[in-house]
Amino acid sequence: MTRTVTALRERPRGRVDVELDGENWRTLPVEAVVRSSLTVGGRLDRQTARALARELRRSRALSRALRVLAASDRSRGDLEGRLARAGLPSGAREEVLEGLERSGLVDDARLAAARAAVLARRGYGNAAIRADLERRLVPPEAIASALAGLDTEADRARALLDRVQDKKGALRRLAGRGFDRDVLAELLLFAQEA
Repeated sequence: MTRTVTALRERPRGRVDVELDGENWRTLPVEAVVRSSLTVGGRLDRQTARALARELRRSRALSRALRVLAASDRSRGDLEGRLARAGLPSGAREEVLEGLERSGLVDDARLAAARAAVLARRGYGNAAIRADLERRLVPPEAIASALAGLDTEADRARALLDRVQDKKGALRRLAGRGFDRDVLAELLLFAQEA
């Protein structure tokens, strides 16, 4: 059954009341109304209803993604998993994720580099940094690039050791923080000679 759009009334927070055949029908996101080409006097036929349903799915996916990103930066893989668990269809997820990447709101390389730098400053080695980024579903090439952008593990470990008196205890702590054992063994020899 084809119905006619008799009114579109703007509501707060980006919403629009849609009236069909003189009766209130639904309140929808403004972008879904615009992208599905609903207009006063236009018909809501099967084709327009399908377009509207598609735009509503896309709008839900975008809204959900933006709420997640407002809390903290996320990798594309992490964000896609969250949208999938929310029950959003793959087409809507893909479209939204591509748009977020184009806009720069989702950038795995930026996330990996920033997170790696923070963890390196906090005294973590490459293995711990890699594990953290993998848990965040950052792609391997972004992880490799982020690790390559850091000072070497030996330089970072040496700088940390220079600040403490108990070198052997500090080396044990560094091993627990993901520093390479060969690097630590070399530093231990250096500490024993000093």
